[in-house]
Amino acid sequence: VQLQASGGGLVQAGGSLTLSCAASGRTLSTYHMGWFRQAPGNEREFVAAIIRSGVITDYADSVKGRFTISRDNAKNMVYLQMNTLKPEDTAVYYCAARTRGIAAPRGRYEYDYWGQGTLVTVSS
Repeated sequence: VQLQASGGGLVQAGGSLTLSCAASGRTLSTYHMGWFRQAPGNEREFVAAIIRSGVITDYADSVKGRFTISRDNAKNMVYLQMNTLKPEDTAVYYCAARTRGIAAPRGRYEYDYWGQGTLVTVSS
């Protein structure tokens, strides 16, 4: 599967953005999906995940209550709605797909395919 993340940009603190991840090559319903982010000088960290059916989601504590992950398997799309953005949310955001298991874990090494990333910059 090929993943293409988009929707990043420059936004003021308190603003909102919606990231999209388009999948091609194979139906998205085959995969558990995750969003990760990497700020300069930092490790790539977990942001949110959603299982194949979309019934179960998981969030990092730092984004819980502000971000919402969702998916539309019919359109082969995954989304990350980001509200009340903070300067510390500034990072390159990546979507990732996992073929194995029944869960969408938090570990980046658990995912098999990655998109190219989209930059989110939050100004104070």
